[in-house]
Amino acid sequence: MKKTILAVVLMGTMLVGCTNKEKTKTEENMTTLNLTHEWDKTFPKSDKVDHKKVTFKNRYGIELAADMYTPKGASGKLAAIAVSGPFGAVKEQSSGLYAQHMAERGFLTIAFDPSFTGESGGEPRRMASPDINTEDFLAAVDFLSVQENVDSERIGIIGICGFGGMAVNAAAIDPRIKATIASTMYDMSKVNVEGYFKSEDTKEQRMEKRKAIAAQRTEDFKTGTYKRAGGVVDPLPEDAPWFVKDYYDYYKTKRGYHERSGNSNDGWNVIGCQSFMNQPLLAWAHEIVNPVLLIHGEKAHSRYFSEYAFEKMTGKKIEGISSMEGNKELLIIPGATHVDLYDDKAGVIPYDKMEAFFKENLH
Repeated sequence: MKKTILAVVLMGTMLVGCTNKEKTKTEENMTTLNLTHEWDKTFPKSDKVDHKKVTFKNRYGIELAADMYTPKGASGKLAAIAVSGPFGAVKEQSSGLYAQHMAERGFLTIAFDPSFTGESGGEPRRMASPDINTEDFLAAVDFLSVQENVDSERIGIIGICGFGGMAVNAAAIDPRIKATIASTMYDMSKVNVEGYFKSEDTKEQRMEKRKAIAAQRTEDFKTGTYKRAGGVVDPLPEDAPWFVKDYYDYYKTKRGYHERSGNSNDGWNVIGCQSFMNQPLLAWAHEIVNPVLLIHGEKAHSRYFSEYAFEKMTGKKIEGISSMEGNKELLIIPGATHVDLYDDKAGVIPYDKMEAFFKENLH
């Protein structure tokens, strides 16, 4: 009897496996996404790399859109890097720039739009999730792992701004990620729970935020629409904090504006970041075995997020200086602000250091 039950279970498993394989075979060259194929990035196209659009699905079935950058004339199996961020941006902005630069240096790279944003799938639009957005990185690793010109044992990731925190979380859950860079990172859980610089870090303040989001959920359900929170403030008030002025200078001007970018336009849904309130991203950062490089500007308002992540990973509290503990490194860029690490305007993104980090650890 036991043998019969086991045989039935195994047969069921085999049938499911066959069905999944058949489905994958049918769907592998299909996309439901509306992809733009002309060059519409915020940075010039490099003549040192080949570029194409690719798509892949995460484990929730959401189809993600990405730009793939491959070094011209490359042969054999390459080390690969998946890039995403900033939070509320699209792959035509900072992540594509990083990906193209790293491809110029010999890596196969993809810059992807996270679920619910840009050209990627997922409904409703402009929602964020610590779980799903971490999964987006893992799905990018899935995709890269099966490319014929990629060495599946040499895959790294780069997360920018809010996707720096997501990248660290991905590194904590997926040992296939052999090296991780978080550039000018935000911990989206920490900032949603505490506010900037712990300005909303009381039980009463958190409860007020919970009530406001709950009320908005009810209103959204009544109207059948999702109210947007607004992107970077426009017009810019004269008394805006300097870091908001920095955001404006990137997202709202020719320098970094993109029509599909939430930050450049009407932002996230008001309820879009609710789940960050009680789902801490860096809970298991101390168990990351593989190398991590945290890059931040000395003058960035957000620098404390990288310092906090470094402390979570190493137990070492650092403020305002570079430090290394084992294979975890915090690199502070003198004089740089948060947005200085979004593009090449200030010329401070440490591409040489990033190249060396990946070449050492994706070997």
